[in-house]
Amino acid sequence: MRSSRDDRAKDWAQTLAIEALGFLAGDIERLEPFMSLTGVDPGNLREVAAQPSFLVAVLEHLTNDESLLLAFAANAGRDPADIEKARQTLAGPTPDWGA
Repeated sequence: MRSSRDDRAKDWAQTLAIEALGFLAGDIERLEPFMSLTGVDPGNLREVAAQPSFLVAVLEHLTNDESLLLAFAANAGRDPADIEKARQTLAGPTPDWGA
């Protein structure tokens, strides 16, 4: 059973991911590489943006590119660590493969 705290955390993470998608969409040079990696095209972007796995992909894209992550964080007035926290909230923690 999910608690209201879990629901608030998920809402926060989804809001952050949507904000990040808006950041990517605001500049074609930021958006094109993401769309190429995900196989999304402008015709179905709005449809797939509602899928939780897509929101995770947005956050993963940012966390995999430090300069993009820092640009988004500065633009949004966010702590860069929040992006990984939001990704973990939506996807779960990254497995530790015995490292």
